[in-house]
Amino acid sequence: MKQISFIVILFTILSLKSPLYLSAIIAILWLISFKQSYKLSLKVIKSIFLFNFGISIAYLIMALFKNSSLDYLLYINLKVFAMTYFVFWFFSKNNMVQFFSFSKELSYLLTITLSQIYSYKKTFEDFRLAYKARIIKKIHKRENGFITKTFEFFLKKALKDSKERSLAMKARGFFNN
Repeated sequence: MKQISFIVILFTILSLKSPLYLSAIIAILWLISFKQSYKLSLKVIKSIFLFNFGISIAYLIMALFKNSSLDYLLYINLKVFAMTYFVFWFFSKNNMVQFFSFSKELSYLLTITLSQIYSYKKTFEDFRLAYKARIIKKIHKRENGFITKTFEFFLKKALKDSKERSLAMKARGFFNN
C-alpha cells in the first residue's frame, strides 16, 4: 500500500504544470512535516543545489539571449524541490529496505547501494580526520592536494568496486549475457 501511495503522489507532483500548484504542494508538505520542515528543507537544498544551480544558470543565459520567459525556470526548480522534499520526507517516515522488500532484486540492489554509501562515507570521514590530525593550520595548496588525492582515491576505489559488484551480480543472475 505504501508503494502505491508513494508512486501516486510522486506522479501527481510530476504531472503538475503550474508553479502555483507546486508551491501549494510544497506548503502542504511543510505543514505535514512541520517539526522537520526546516531540517528537511536544508537537506533538500544541499542535495539539489549544485545540479539546480548549473541548470538554472545555463537556462538563464539561454533565456536572456532568446528573450524567453523565466517562468519555466521557477517551475522546474519548484518541481525538483517538491519531488526531492517529498522523497526525503517519505523515507524519513518509512524504512527504505522494507519499502523495496516486495522485490528480491530491488532489495539486493538497495543493500549493495547502501553498503557502498556507508563504506565510502566512513572512508571519507577517516580521510578527513587524518587530514585534520596532521595539519595545524590550513594552507590552501595543501587542501587542494588533499581534495585531489581523496578524489583520485575514491575514483579508483569506485572503479575497482564496480567490477567486483558486477561480478557478484552476474553470479546471482542479474545479467543474462
